[in-house]
Amino acid sequence: MEHIRTPKVENVRLLERSSGQRTAAVGTLYLSATHTIFVENNPETRRETWVLHSMVCCMERPPATPTGSLLVLRCKDFRVFQLLFPLERDCLEVHTSLTRLSRPVRYSELYCLSFNPNANKEEREESWSFIDLKADYRRMGVPNNLWVATAANSEYRNHQSDLQPAELFVPKSATPTVIVGSSRFRSRGRFPALSYFRCSQPLSGFSGRCQEDELMLQAVMKANPGSEFIYVVDTRPKLNAMANRAAGKGYESEDHYSNIRLLFIGIENIHVMRSSQQKILDVVGEMRAPSMTDFLWGLESSGWLKHIKAVLDAGVFIAKAVADEGVSVLVHCSDGWDRTAQACSVASILLDPFYRTIRGFMVLIERDWVSFGHKFSHRYAHLDGDPKEVSPVMDQFLECVWQLSEQFPCAFQFNERFLVAVHSHVYSCQYGTFLGNSEKERRDMRLHERSHSVWPQLWSERTRFSNPLYKAELSQSQGVLRPNTSPYCFKMWKGLYSHLEKATPPRQSPADFLSAVREESQQLEEELTNQQERLAALTGEPIRWERTVAARRSSNRLPITDSGPDLPTRYSGPIGSSQSANQSAQRVDSAPSGSPRSLDAEDDLESGVADLSSRSSCGGEDAKDPELD
Repeated sequence: MEHIRTPKVENVRLLERSSGQRTAAVGTLYLSATHTIFVENNPETRRETWVLHSMVCCMERPPATPTGSLLVLRCKDFRVFQLLFPLERDCLEVHTSLTRLSRPVRYSELYCLSFNPNANKEEREESWSFIDLKADYRRMGVPNNLWVATAANSEYRNHQSDLQPAELFVPKSATPTVIVGSSRFRSRGRFPALSYFRCSQPLSGFSGRCQEDELMLQAVMKANPGSEFIYVVDTRPKLNAMANRAAGKGYESEDHYSNIRLLFIGIENIHVMRSSQQKILDVVGEMRAPSMTDFLWGLESSGWLKHIKAVLDAGVFIAKAVADEGVSVLVHCSDGWDRTAQACSVASILLDPFYRTIRGFMVLIERDWVSFGHKFSHRYAHLDGDPKEVSPVMDQFLECVWQLSEQFPCAFQFNERFLVAVHSHVYSCQYGTFLGNSEKERRDMRLHERSHSVWPQLWSERTRFSNPLYKAELSQSQGVLRPNTSPYCFKMWKGLYSHLEKATPPRQSPADFLSAVREESQQLEEELTNQQERLAALTGEPIRWERTVAARRSSNRLPITDSGPDLPTRYSGPIGSSQSANQSAQRVDSAPSGSPRSLDAEDDLESGVADLSSRSSCGGEDAKDPELD
């Protein structure tokens, strides 16, 4: 509170682009220790706008005009607020206060350490146990006779690898001496550890040679009896990796490691990504009525979609190596906390339908990002620090998932709104989940005692975050996803960056409309069931359940054709399935109009998703989350 010069300013005008406002609202502005609060003067609405100080990215104060002094707040979730003050003095004092409040210098100043929702101690502890990573490893069948838990980093005793979690799985044949030697040889002490069963993460590059590390990679290969080699995926561009050798962050030599195949993916570093996203923001937010040429030129020059493609390509390669070739993959970058997390988590999304559910996606982020030491505080500017450490690494991963959901609209249990909510909480500091730079750092800050986890809160809103097209029994929701990464398949994520647009009054989205239709249908079905039960009770006759199937108009129905380039919605069923997508589509549509059809096929047609799912083979285990219902 000592940083607040003016706690209250009256007759302030607020214009928020993302809310669809056409005229500014007049009201009172309040500054609290954690929020900037605007309350409208209109007695009928009294609408309140709350902005977390930690969400403010930067502020602009243009020269004063006869109408007043303007203060523009740009937020980390890309919302923009324009505040017009009658007096320049008030504008200056609010600007000075927010400059300090939005740039905390200590963790104790962050909102999550003062945020206290209506939850007692037991509920807070339960919030942190909501995601159980051990249960996920057990789901994958770990530990087993090939992979076992190691005590090498128990209680973070290995100071070299304190960026990794305390509980790690390694090949059973790897001795403690081999593990410690590999850890000492690699940057940041990150020795190879299991992330997804049959896929390893994270590790760092190196220079020179180390016998223990060579034995460690040999142990990784032996942990997959069906393979005579392993892929080593260096997510950096090769030139970057060669330049990093001077800092001891080189890459594996195939001359020393006879059992590896080295591949460079070419994902650029954090500085390139930061600059690229800023160019996107300039294109979408700063251009006044841009022409199509200006917009497309700006999008191309930013290179943003090219970088998204690079991350997705890395995940696709890893998934194909695991699913098609049955080969283990070792993934690393320079330090193992940015590009490594992106590539491995995208691969997991492609490989395992569980991670395409709401709870599974939470588990994936908790495992590959939180526990394996992604630098949340540095990358998302939670504290006032070096601006060169800031980079939209998580933004890119979430956008890759969104791009996949556009190609496979029935494969994900969650919708776009869920991804945007996760993005906002990464930056907000409202919960302790995304705070700190490692698991050890979060333990030292006692975040489990002083803050709450975000996952139960998001889970409580799962109805709002559910994808109405998702059906676990559909083939898109099972098996391995095989996206098309041709340039024409990538889109601008309007739902994330649309806050920068001069918005029009919002309309109901197709997803919301489908959710409303589904809810109304369920209510009608329940009403029908109740009426049939009442009728049976009155007549004494048993209930006869009948299903009304709409007649198909075969004469006017256009056949599904597959012309032009490969469709971006191709994917496969379980590993080993040889049935092609076109064969599956032909099987559905080749039945004569008078022949009987299965209820499942009719369900797909009635739900409006037949054309979205019929091009793929069925199979795989049921990925539906029973707790969603």
